[in-house]
Amino acid sequence: MAKSSSLNVRVVEGRALPAKDVSGSSDPYCIVKVDDEVVARTATIWRSLSPFWGEEYTVHLPLDFHHLAFYVLDEDTVGHDDVIGKISLSREAIAADPRGIDSWINLSRVDPDAEVQGEICLAVQMLEDVRGHCLRCHVLQARDLAPRDISGTSDPFARVFWGSQSSETSTIKKTRFPHWDEVLELREMPGPPAPLRVELWDWDMVGKNDFLGMVEFPPQVLQQNPPNGWFRLLPFPRAEEDSGGNLGALRLKVRLTEDRVLPSQYYQPLRELLLESVLGPAEEDAASPLAVLEELTLGDCRQELATKLVKLFLGQGLAGPFLDYLTRREVARTTDPNTLFRSNSLASKSMEQFMKLVGMPYLHELLKPVINRVFEEKKYMELDPCKMDLGRTRRISFKGAPSEEHVREASLGLLTGYLGPIVDAIVGSVGRCPPAMRLAFKQLHQRVEERFPQAEHEAVQSIGNLGQQLGQGKELWIAPLHPFLLQSIARVRDFLDQLVNVDGKEEAGGPARALVPPSVTVREGYLLKRKDEPTSLATRFAFKKRYFRLSGEMLSYSKSPEWQMCSSIPVSHIRAVERVDEGAFQLPHVMQVVTQDGAGALHTTYLQCKNVNDLNQWLSALRKASAPNPDKLAACHPGAFRSAHWTCCLQAERSAAGCSRTHSAVTLGDWSDPLDPDAETQMVYRQLLLGRDRLRMTFLEDSNVDPAPEADTEKGSCSAMEGACPDAPAQQREAAACLLKVLADLDQAHEEFQQQEQGKVAPGSFRP
Repeated sequence: MAKSSSLNVRVVEGRALPAKDVSGSSDPYCIVKVDDEVVARTATIWRSLSPFWGEEYTVHLPLDFHHLAFYVLDEDTVGHDDVIGKISLSREAIAADPRGIDSWINLSRVDPDAEVQGEICLAVQMLEDVRGHCLRCHVLQARDLAPRDISGTSDPFARVFWGSQSSETSTIKKTRFPHWDEVLELREMPGPPAPLRVELWDWDMVGKNDFLGMVEFPPQVLQQNPPNGWFRLLPFPRAEEDSGGNLGALRLKVRLTEDRVLPSQYYQPLRELLLESVLGPAEEDAASPLAVLEELTLGDCRQELATKLVKLFLGQGLAGPFLDYLTRREVARTTDPNTLFRSNSLASKSMEQFMKLVGMPYLHELLKPVINRVFEEKKYMELDPCKMDLGRTRRISFKGAPSEEHVREASLGLLTGYLGPIVDAIVGSVGRCPPAMRLAFKQLHQRVEERFPQAEHEAVQSIGNLGQQLGQGKELWIAPLHPFLLQSIARVRDFLDQLVNVDGKEEAGGPARALVPPSVTVREGYLLKRKDEPTSLATRFAFKKRYFRLSGEMLSYSKSPEWQMCSSIPVSHIRAVERVDEGAFQLPHVMQVVTQDGAGALHTTYLQCKNVNDLNQWLSALRKASAPNPDKLAACHPGAFRSAHWTCCLQAERSAAGCSRTHSAVTLGDWSDPLDPDAETQMVYRQLLLGRDRLRMTFLEDSNVDPAPEADTEKGSCSAMEGACPDAPAQQREAAACLLKVLADLDQAHEEFQQQEQGKVAPGSFRP
């Protein structure tokens, strides 16, 4: 039984942040860390004490993660960025409410003694001889310690306390991965049984030593089960300091999803119910199990449900019938065509997720040239007078302070210069739009046309109210763009008409397939690649700029995107994809791709990314592409082998075992996530569990009634007419009974597998 864990994180906004700049403002951004590993960085909001980010991330994690932290910093163009404050959420606090956290949380001061990370490996023995009791603590090594020195490393030593006795290891210089392999012995002194405490410190020649973390074991653990293995370092116990709002606050939305996914056969009955819903006669739409599921799902859960259902039906080759089913229901209950797909319905959410999943490569290909140009040119543009920063314009101009009118005219010229190629790319892309999307749009067009055939509704069927609202909104500052937008309406309307003019013989969604075919490029861009085994070159010159493309089959690179000759690394050869410590090459945002050749030898390719988000996205894409590979490495070196030793752990042998755990399970959720019908059906099951009581109350008069007292196992009947709610139609009652029967079976399967894990029952005692 597989286990999965994911965090959905939304950094919404901040308020009342302190001013860090002489201008009386700040330039805040937010860093998101999971167990001290940076997984995301928000954009910088310039000159704001109440920034709005609205950025959302999904992070796939191992089940044993411990905490999530948010750091707010003020970006400075000169010197180090200023730390404003932090918020730390434990795994237990996030998991306490299945709906997650959605609230304002005050920022706390960043306490260096609380900023600990890493693990220590110990082996403890309790001995007794003629002199009395003795505690022998074998301090082997530590890993992933916090960097306390300006070089990005530490000089760690361990200090062991037992009662009134203490002892220290030697100090290992310039490493976050020290190997001590030292045995410390302490004698028991008179008094009550004492705990064992092991502290790690960073030795400093000048000033006080810096705390790196500690572990503590109570006396009963020492006697009954002496510690032996790796232990996570903790800060000194102290109450969380509340700044009382003096450092401001963040509005966060965080939800943890943890699931145990059963073997595929256990989900087949639920999948069949969902598939039958979309393949049944149209007149049964309102009474199908899928319709009942939609009624049970609250608005804030519909987006996640929509994503899982779209992926489930895509994997079955039935995305077209699924979307058509939802469209029929949406259109049937709509009386005003202007409100179509405006609600938070399962239909609107599913169409949105379908376009993201199927259309994202198309969107990237279409808009990438213009988006790259915007970022490369770095021109200042702003039409909104409330947001216009004349000071920023002055800093990038040598012609003195421009007027607001001058900035507006320059911004208008730049915007139209970017919007023109964007519109040209869109209206000329009919043939490049994925066929599955075009067929889905055609079905949607037909259903709306059937429901609202009147001539006055023709605009709804093609382009909606495009152009009708121009000049009537509150954002009057956008008016200078109206001439350009009005000129584009006819071209966009013609594009939409061409888009739905497609052969409809093939079902939208196509045959069952992978979401991303192995040959499709899932990520590309320039990276700096370290030359293989450079000898005399300085570190900075050992990295050369290359254009990389990643597909499910190959990681290839060349001098430029147009370059015909390229080198490649088969994805099937990848054994690890990890970050590299900044101190390894004195360069930030470096990662390593460890591969294994046919002879079993390991090779490492070092790549430098543009920034922390680019690094995280490449790490995630490479880890997901190589996820099926066998023989993954459990540990590797986060440093480099230079000057006859590893820069991370100082070991002198190139073949020395890795000193840090790998993180293959940590990836970012996005459109390229592989289809997993079992995990997707498990999420549907969880959603049904949340609505089970409501399901019984709505469709069954007696909430204690057996969900399927007359179930016919041979015919698969789920009839539950006896005790049914008389207000519910018979078909809805039967659909509800079928869902309750499936829920009961899945409940039993989960319970049986949980008992197996606990050793209470023998495997195989329950069969689907």
